[in-house]
Amino acid sequence: MQFPVPPRGVEIVLVLLVLAAAAFDIRFRRIPNWLTASGVVAGIALNAFLYPVLPGLLLALEGLGVGLGVYLVLYAIRAMGAGDAKLMAAVGALAGWQDWFGIFIVTAVIGGVMAVVFALSRGRLKTTFWNVGFILTEMTSGRAPYLKKEELDVRSPKAIGLPHGAVIAVGTLVFLGLAAFHG
Repeated sequence: MQFPVPPRGVEIVLVLLVLAAAAFDIRFRRIPNWLTASGVVAGIALNAFLYPVLPGLLLALEGLGVGLGVYLVLYAIRAMGAGDAKLMAAVGALAGWQDWFGIFIVTAVIGGVMAVVFALSRGRLKTTFWNVGFILTEMTSGRAPYLKKEELDVRSPKAIGLPHGAVIAVGTLVFLGLAAFHG
């Protein structure tokens, strides 16, 4: 399997961005706007500098759009916070949409594994799997799952969840490791 390798400057900024976001999300359960906005600006500027200007801008803007678009859907159904959506938009602006998609897949797999471990440690594995089935049923019926179960609303104090900024950081680092190894 071939993984694209982002340019070294992009890699460095991307690693710094996701590690800082993870630290803020673990400590404060928030990812600051100044951090995600800086990531977007850095992504646009770096890609315009590292590539010919127009293709570099297009790479950054497509990544920004895909990252924000996918995570806005998750934010709209209250499965993710706004900071997570903005962080993934910044990751997209830095990495471009193709690398963003790889990061997204790796993050989803790692997040799923981490969620199972977390649920097991809390004695909630059966409830968690039932909730996943409920979410899928509600979404296929066009309903937002949080409307019937408050604990499925990421904004609710009853929600039990992982700091997704940390999951994004782990997913990004694993993707970059795979890219370096297989790229």
